[in-house]
Amino acid sequence: MPQVSLSPDGHQLSLQTADATLRFHAIWLRHNALDADTRDQNNGQRLITLADLPDDCTLAAAETTDTTATVTFADGKTTAFPIAWLTANAYDRPQDTTAGHLPEHAETWGEDLNTSVPTGHLPALQSDPASKREWLAAIRKFGFAKVTGMPTTSGALFDIVALFGFVRETNYGRHFEVRTEVNPTNLAFTGLGLQAHTDNPYRDPVPTLQVLACLENSAEGGDNMVVDGFAAAQKLREINPEGFALLHSHSARFEYAGEAGVRLTSRRPVIELTPEGTLQSVRFNARSAAAPVDVPFDDMPAYYAALRQLSDIIDDPASEVRFKLAPGEAFIVDNTRVLHARKGYSGAGNRWLQGCYADKDGLLSTLAALEATA
Repeated sequence: MPQVSLSPDGHQLSLQTADATLRFHAIWLRHNALDADTRDQNNGQRLITLADLPDDCTLAAAETTDTTATVTFADGKTTAFPIAWLTANAYDRPQDTTAGHLPEHAETWGEDLNTSVPTGHLPALQSDPASKREWLAAIRKFGFAKVTGMPTTSGALFDIVALFGFVRETNYGRHFEVRTEVNPTNLAFTGLGLQAHTDNPYRDPVPTLQVLACLENSAEGGDNMVVDGFAAAQKLREINPEGFALLHSHSARFEYAGEAGVRLTSRRPVIELTPEGTLQSVRFNARSAAAPVDVPFDDMPAYYAALRQLSDIIDDPASEVRFKLAPGEAFIVDNTRVLHARKGYSGAGNRWLQGCYADKDGLLSTLAALEATA
């Protein structure tokens, strides 16, 4: 049975399980109590503020059963915690603080994934929760996935977003057409090849998901490619740690002013980390990069050298997964991580894709709900 003990001053609880000894501060336990006085039992939201906590929060007693730890505070309040909940939320354990480490569930990849691109069949994703859970988990793991079995009708890509969330509308509309235009407002609307990039880095917040769906594709060329930005960032860290540090510690600038009445700008690092050093996002888009002004004068040459190295890693065929979408196929990318690209295509034949944006919080919420009931 798990055992508990208190520090002499009552400020800490120690929980001994079969696997580890975990410590919890009294103030943390009080603030995160699960009882009906602290949290709404229907929606889980906290009913107290920090001002409701005792100025000096201490524990007076604690006991356990096989599944529960019950604690009593010095002011008389008693509350219980499931042992499994305490273990899952323990913070008294080694944590990776290496700059550039991967977030939980993520796995890096390169050209090796060409033979096993994660793919879901739309009818199955719509009807089978297990298939949808597996597909969403692949997006969380790799940052992208394909979809087959989509109707070849305008707006069908919204059925993909409806699997987990909502469309994020922008100045490009609820969706946008990807085909050759006369006097295009964006180079995406030409037959030119495009370097691997993240979309809309000039927005803050950036759209975190992008869907591209194929309705027609008889043109020569125009293959799609995806590159793992997290893998590229980690490779840069390996070969040039000083340059990696420059790219995550100084802001880049991005801008877009290709339409009347639109002038979008942002100031964010090319490689963004959490305070704990976890990779959070990559923003890379040569077409939308503005002049950097936040890098110290003496560091600017090394900053550009690191940016060039990152660009070379992204352009390396060993970094890319490549496929040509057929009508009725689509792919979705985590736009905070995965860069997408396109080979140039000729004027012969037709190439018609539609794209839209969505946000990752809905995808992760849907996945978490499916995993909780699996």
